[in-house]
Amino acid sequence: MDTQLSFRVKHWLENDPDPRTQQELQALLDSGDELELQKRFSARLAFGTAGLRGVVKAGPMGMNRLVVQQTSAGLGAYLKQQVSDLDTRGVVIGYDGRHDSKQFAKDAAGVLSAMGIKVYLTCKIAPTPLVAFGVTHLNAAAGIVVTASHNPPQYNGYKVYWGNGAQIIPPHDSGIAACIDMAASEKVRIESLDEAKAGGKLVMLEDDFYQDYRQGIKDAAVLQNHTQPELVSLSYTAMHGVGAQMAETVLKDAGVDKVYSVAAQREPDGDFPTVNFPNPEEKGAMVLVIAEAKKHNAMLACANDPDADRFAVAVRTDLGKEPGEYQMLTGDQVGVLFGHYLMSHAAANNRLTCTTIVSSSLLSKIAASLNATCLTTLTGFKWLTNVGMAAQNDDNRCLFAYEEALGYMIGSMVWDKDGLSALVAFAQLTAELASKGQTIWDRLEAIYREHGFHLNAQVSIALKPTTPNIGEHLRKALPTIIADKSVLSTDDISCGKRTFNDGTTESIELPASDVLIFNLEGGARVIVRPSGTEPKIKCYYEVVEAMSDTDTLQSVQARAQVVMDKFIAAHQASLPQ
Repeated sequence: MDTQLSFRVKHWLENDPDPRTQQELQALLDSGDELELQKRFSARLAFGTAGLRGVVKAGPMGMNRLVVQQTSAGLGAYLKQQVSDLDTRGVVIGYDGRHDSKQFAKDAAGVLSAMGIKVYLTCKIAPTPLVAFGVTHLNAAAGIVVTASHNPPQYNGYKVYWGNGAQIIPPHDSGIAACIDMAASEKVRIESLDEAKAGGKLVMLEDDFYQDYRQGIKDAAVLQNHTQPELVSLSYTAMHGVGAQMAETVLKDAGVDKVYSVAAQREPDGDFPTVNFPNPEEKGAMVLVIAEAKKHNAMLACANDPDADRFAVAVRTDLGKEPGEYQMLTGDQVGVLFGHYLMSHAAANNRLTCTTIVSSSLLSKIAASLNATCLTTLTGFKWLTNVGMAAQNDDNRCLFAYEEALGYMIGSMVWDKDGLSALVAFAQLTAELASKGQTIWDRLEAIYREHGFHLNAQVSIALKPTTPNIGEHLRKALPTIIADKSVLSTDDISCGKRTFNDGTTESIELPASDVLIFNLEGGARVIVRPSGTEPKIKCYYEVVEAMSDTDTLQSVQARAQVVMDKFIAAHQASLPQ
């Protein structure tokens, strides 16, 4: 075995505090599995704007106790550089229900407190939105959530919030990463939670903290629509995650008492035994909650993902189907429903909304029609919240933000996606409609009749290794026609330039990112995100179909789907193979 690799593995073993991962590495050493060891020691698990996310395994490329301790030491060092009042503000730490999460959270707390940093640690599992809430509620300098959200069971993660309560963005990500690299070269000091408590550096966040979040939802200005909540019935699943107790509580506080939780998925279970993939977007993940809705003929079948920051819903429908059938709403449909509802009720100084470049363009059209503001950001809630926070002022507060991947920020008590406040808001919207004898489908149809039926799709295309770089290829000669539709303008986010079909240009105020957006006649759109490391691209498509007086939701959707299928096929055929 390579001598340097052997030395690195043995050095890691000397510092690894976990007997399980020690044994795992020792077994690889004893069996001489150099290939596997090379994979695990080729680099470190990368720290970025989403923090860490990876498979739980031994070595620097996995999520494990030593990686968490080194990461926490690096974060602590960076905070000491950046935050002058760190000693009084401290760091909030919470964790989800995965097998290693509690231990990882304790390790993070022990490292930070050993560095003299005050730590607020949740006394039990916590939905991710509670930790984001805790950062601003406690005026902390930062927050850490140990969670892998809706990833498979073998994963875990480490998400960081800055003192403004939003996920970190550049330059904090690279600054923290550099400090982690420094910390990883030295022995990390850690103290027990008892030592931290005795030294006055550890505060346990007990039930009163959870009640503060609950009261915050109860008092939120955007959640005061109490129009006949007794009309709403819904089934609910926590997807084996941490949301159930708080979800049931805040719904009850809002007067929604016909709530039927899926018992088999209510309690936290890191094995996620009843789902292949604990993500409400995945096929089959909503089967049990829809079955529970059918059993009670409930209006809605609702889900949070395992850390309760995302929200998904299927709605009972009689649209050409037997009564009692349910149809999933897309993330974009929920987003435009929320946007329309919240802007329709908002005060004049609370009308700023945000969405991402790959989400439906419909929210911006609704905002314009309601004399509100809609900002478009790069993909990810870290951008939505930081941009929204920077753009708001006393005359126009941030009301709502969403991305198509089931993430919604309702109001600004939490500067991140929050599946619990979204659950309450959707129940209140449904109740208001029911009080008028209307349904969610009626509201969607009214929106589509005014602004056109917007259909969105995403396709990942794996290309041959010999295929030229797609981004470079497209930039060399920007297409003027895509799928028989004229290109009206092209946005190149990598250089912040919009080019119109007459050759004129204007600047785009977005952080540089390897993204091309083609805006086509008839409202259609293609977004291409080439991979810089492999022959693969992600394409996001949008088509818009006007609704005639004779159209129904089913007929316009069917027509739009035919257009979309042809659109995708023609666009993919035009790409170099």
